[in-house]
Parts: sequence; structure tokens; C-alpha cells
Amino acid sequence: MHLLRNAGNSGAAWRRNLFFLWLSAAAILPAGGEDPVVVYITNSGRRYHREDCSSLRRSRVPVTLRDAVQSGYEPCLICDPPVLISRAPGRPGIYRVNRENPINCEGVEFARLVRAEVVGHIDGDTIRVQIPSPPEELRTLETVRLIGVDTPETVHPRRGLEAFGKEASDFTKSRLLGTTVYLAFDWELRDRYGRLLAYVYTQDRRCHNAQIIRQGFGHAYTRYSFHFMEEFRRMEQEARKEKRGLWGGASSN
Repeated sequence: MHLLRNAGNSGAAWRRNLFFLWLSAAAILPAGGEDPVVVYITNSGRRYHREDCSSLRRSRVPVTLRDAVQSGYEPCLICDPPVLISRAPGRPGIYRVNRENPINCEGVEFARLVRAEVVGHIDGDTIRVQIPSPPEELRTLETVRLIGVDTPETVHPRRGLEAFGKEASDFTKSRLLGTTVYLAFDWELRDRYGRLLAYVYTQDRRCHNAQIIRQGFGHAYTRYSFHFMEEFRRMEQEARKEKRGLWGGASSN
């Protein structure tokens, strides 16, 4: 179904196509079959959303997920709506800790994580990876923002190089660049910049996000909730108490 793609600039055609898409969501409830997944679009824009997304303040048009995808809509980067998954045999999905509920960050099912190669390094909490045969939700090349941790800036356009930023950046670079890592995910798959949000695990099965906090190279980033928030908070408290890294006041800058 490609109703919206060919609507052109005609306001009447636009409203008519929205109406037909609304009918496709409201009326398709096959007897004895599975209920279709319903998502929401707006009168403008090219993304689809969950019902409670903040982007739906002005308009809210229900459509089936399949029709939204076939009409060229892409998932919202904020509310992380459902996606259509068509996996090849043996192709893994993504492991979300909020659904699997591991007891702590080291308790994930390692065999189910997404394997990636670290091909670039930006700063202490951001890297670039290449994912061979990525699941449907991911791309082959991704910029990854580590979940639940914030390190001092080194490349920020306004804040510049912050105290202990170089040390934090070097720590991540030395441990990850050129290595194979494994990715786990949480509630939100991407941030507002489109970066992939992930817990990054090294081959020794340690969570690098946690290691940054334990060693005092960054603090727990609690502005947005995440599954291991309380655990990361405790790690930061211990690092502060032991005056590790940036909490010791030492820096080469």
C-alpha cells in the first residue's frame, strides 16, 4: 500500500489518504487471526510513533504498522515504536535488558548479544561500530552512545576539552578500538541524534559502561532512566569514596 507516497501537494488527496489509512487500522481485525499492530502518524512528518509519544501533540492518525512501513514511514527516534522484523534463518534479534531482566549488568545472556567490531572512537562514551549481518533494527555501521554513563567532554563544540576528558577518552580507546564487542540494549534503542544506545561488553564479558564508572572515568548518567541505574549509582558512590579517576582531582590537562 503506497497511499501517502503519491499524495503530492494536494491537500484534499492528503486528507483522503489519511482517512483510508485510518480505516485500514480501524477495520482490519480478522476473525480468529492476530490483531494488527497499530502505530500513529501525524498530518506532517515521515515517522510513525507509539500512542503516548510527545510528537503526537497536534495530530494523531492510527495506521497499521505494516501500512506505515510500506508507505515509507520510519520509526520515531524518541519513543522507539515497534518495527517489522523479517529475520533470515539463524539471524539473531537484539537483546534488551529491560525485557530479559538480568540481575545485574554482568548477568546478561552473553550468547544472545549482538557482535560488532569497533572501527572508530569519538570520546569516552561514544564509539563507532560495524555490525556484520545486523538484525532488522540495526544498521551495518552505527555510532554507539554508551547507556547510563557520561564522561568529560573532549570534542564538544562549546564545552571543549574538560578536566579528565582525555584520560576517559584514552581509556575507552585503549580497551575497545579494533576489538570485537557485544551489544545489549534497553528501553530506548536510539537517542534524538539517531545514535544507537547500548551496553558494550568486551570479550572478557565485562560491561565497559560499568568499567568507566568503576574506574572513575565518568559518572552515572541518570537524566534518563535505564535498567541498571541503581547499580551504576552505587558504582559511582564507591568510586567517589575511593577517589578514583576524576574524583581524585588528578588530570594531565
